[in-house]
Formats: sequence, C-alpha cells, structure tokens
Amino acid sequence: MQYVILGLLLAGPLSLYDLHKQFGQGVSLFYSASFGSLQRALQHLVAQGLVTVSEASEGRRGRKLHTITDDGRAAWREWMLAPTTGADAETTMLAKVFLTGSLTDPADRAAVIARLRERVSADLDGLTGAAASIDAQSIPAEYAAMFAFQRATLDYGIRAHELAARWLDELPGDAV
Repeated sequence: MQYVILGLLLAGPLSLYDLHKQFGQGVSLFYSASFGSLQRALQHLVAQGLVTVSEASEGRRGRKLHTITDDGRAAWREWMLAPTTGADAETTMLAKVFLTGSLTDPADRAAVIARLRERVSADLDGLTGAAASIDAQSIPAEYAAMFAFQRATLDYGIRAHELAARWLDELPGDAV
C-alpha cells in the first residue's frame, strides 16, 4: 500500500481524506484501504522520510497535507522498476499498471510492462507445466470427483494468467 500512496502523492499533496477518496475512485478496484490503514501507512512513510506532513494553509483547521519527498520519488520509481515478487503478484501488477502513467520516462514505462509480462509468462509456464504433469497421472476412480475440482482450480489459474498476458499485450502502445 505504501508504494500506491507514494504514486498517488506524485500528483500533489493530499490529506488523509483526499487519499481515501483517491483509493475509492480507482485503486479500490484492486486494493481497498480503510482510513486507519492509510493513516498507519502515512505515518510509516513520514517516519522513513519518504513523505512530509504539514498543516494546510487554507480550509479546515487541523487538515494535514502529505507531500512526497525526493527520497519518496526515488523509492517509488525503484519499486515500479523492480521485478514483481511474492504471493500478491496480481494486486502488485494492477497497482503498477495503474501507476505506470506517472513515470515520466517512456523507457521506464516500457520496462515496467516488460517485467510484468515476464512475471505473468513465468507463472503461466509453471501452471501449464503443473497441469501437464498432473494430467499425465492416472487418478483412481474414488478420487475422480475430488481431482476434477482441484484440476478446475488449476485451470482457473491458467486462464487468469492467459488473460493477464493478453491484457498486458493490449495496453496502448503510446502509453508504453
């Protein structure tokens, strides 16, 4: 969540309320966040020196604005360009695509999409390999029903990765 927050702060300072609103208007399609989780993440980012916080000069009293620092911009760019790892790869992929337009260098945008394609392709290869290995096995009749549903779950993963690969390939060329 921290990198998504940093990416949203690239457009300018935001209050906690504004940040929550930004999540609700797009990010929540793949990542939901409560006020409390956003507040904790902002506090962590401030403690790391990646975000500063200041009182708003106008509007409601006590409204605090969060601004990304140069270190925050560098950390966000590093995360964007890093290979996607871990179990939450789909959420991370969606977050990176959502934020790719905030990268100013077209070569950086292309690198992000290329790394995402590599990850999806590698995962798809692993799933199709597992499916081929499983399908080559003889399943005893008493386990046929159980196996059918387990195999259906694997098929879902294959189809989801095939869709992700096509989706990445269909991103607008001028965006990359």
